[in-house]
Amino acid sequence: MSGTVVDEPVRAPDLESRASDDHHEALRLWLRLLTCTTMIERGIRRRLRERYAMTLPRFDLMAQLERSPAGLRMGELSRRMMVTGGNVTGIADQLVAEGLVERRAIPGDRRVQTLALTERGRAAFGEMAREHERWIVEMTGALASGEVDRLHDLLGRLKASVRSREPDTGIAQEG
Repeated sequence: MSGTVVDEPVRAPDLESRASDDHHEALRLWLRLLTCTTMIERGIRRRLRERYAMTLPRFDLMAQLERSPAGLRMGELSRRMMVTGGNVTGIADQLVAEGLVERRAIPGDRRVQTLALTERGRAAFGEMAREHERWIVEMTGALASGEVDRLHDLLGRLKASVRSREPDTGIAQEG
């Protein structure tokens, strides 16, 4: 009797597989964090694309605008998103063409404009943000509530440690 062997799918090595037991535990930790971040981001990118035909940079720009209902200048968006002004302009042009974002003139300065979500954009972003949160909850679902709290606290300590040694990280000083 011949048995059929079903092979498990071959997975590409992740970033963490670069480390061995010989490497310092801090390096192994960093690679695990990087691997987890990459895996979650990849899942979010895929889901946004499949469900909403949305890219993560466009979602991120809309998230910044959702937090600032009065709108933001292009330079401020660029700073917050840590991308070039040209990148923000390209993303903004797409969102304006789709009616999700609008350009607003600043009284007294014709050269400067702000970007803001349209009502349609606010509604679309609200739906995507709820799904985004649900996806994150789903992806981290193997952790118990207490484990999530503990990991959050530990990562906060790690963040403070890094910040104390690398004060110019380019990351806002919030939370």
